[in-house]
Amino acid sequence: MERPAEEIVSASLKKLALISTSLNPNSSRSIPTLQPSRFRRQKGRPPSLASLCLGVLGRHLDDVIGELSEISVGFPAHIKLAIVAIARRRKLLNDDVIVSLADSSWEILDISGSDVTDVGLAEVSIICSQITAVDISRCSQITRAGVAELAQHCKSLQTLRCGGCPRSNYTARRSLGVLKPKLIDLEGDSWEELDAAEIAHGAESLRWLIWPMIDKNSQETLAAECPRIIVNPKPSPLGFRGLEVPLEAYADIPLDNSVVKDINPTTWAVCGFVPRSVSPSVSENTEIELSMAERFRLAFVERDTRLAPKRAKNARQHQRRAEREMLMSSTNAKAIALASRATKSFHGKT
Repeated sequence: MERPAEEIVSASLKKLALISTSLNPNSSRSIPTLQPSRFRRQKGRPPSLASLCLGVLGRHLDDVIGELSEISVGFPAHIKLAIVAIARRRKLLNDDVIVSLADSSWEILDISGSDVTDVGLAEVSIICSQITAVDISRCSQITRAGVAELAQHCKSLQTLRCGGCPRSNYTARRSLGVLKPKLIDLEGDSWEELDAAEIAHGAESLRWLIWPMIDKNSQETLAAECPRIIVNPKPSPLGFRGLEVPLEAYADIPLDNSVVKDINPTTWAVCGFVPRSVSPSVSENTEIELSMAERFRLAFVERDTRLAPKRAKNARQHQRRAEREMLMSSTNAKAIALASRATKSFHGKT
């Protein structure tokens, strides 16, 4: 004899209630509540309107790059930083672009692989003096002079990424003297017990140096003279020397990755940008050494940049001296100068 449909449904509901009670004894419900969210495939979060607009702007960045200083006047700081990240990936980042977008509230600066020079880095260091992490790796036009400006103006700098190509490795080696802090109190017990106030000159707050191709001599110099700076820390759940390694110190993650994570990668795919993956364990033997001629050229460029203000001052002094000599030797010039003084004196009395 067949059971009525009502009995079958009632029995099924009782079984569901028993199963629910056995799985969740504290539940007072007799009929379980289904949670479709547990069974539905979670879809990715749609991009924001700002990310979509940045994607469109990024694809046409080369068309408007000349007017960026006017276009970005009212942009928030994080939007400017995203444009810098896109420009870097599209190989359009240079002094004009980075200076026109620089914002005083930035805490990170990634100009790796760009055409930014010492001049642009110096200006940005003055504007963005609160940055804590900087990536200047593979910047072949940045020399020791630019690193010195960075260390002088950015007193909160904690993480620095450098090297990555022969010229940048050369700059990093030349910049060790700039980066190493110098003690005020030479009688201190250890670097780890020092406060920032007891350190003068150099990169006062620098703790993490990411230099994958560091040579043995440079590494030994830092270890002996400045153990406060940790070179190429390896990711570990226990930290490094009791310190938690910040995300900015992971060499295989681009410093500006979080800035463009919601922007469609096709924005910069037109230029064939490939996210870099650098292992800190790269051997120093893989580095292609600079030729002697290239070393002399870079040293000359660095010296020329350092002496440029002094040359300009000497030129002004020479011009004033030449004008005075001309006045002393020329009768007509003396007459004109005396007439000019007499005119001024006459008008002053009247």
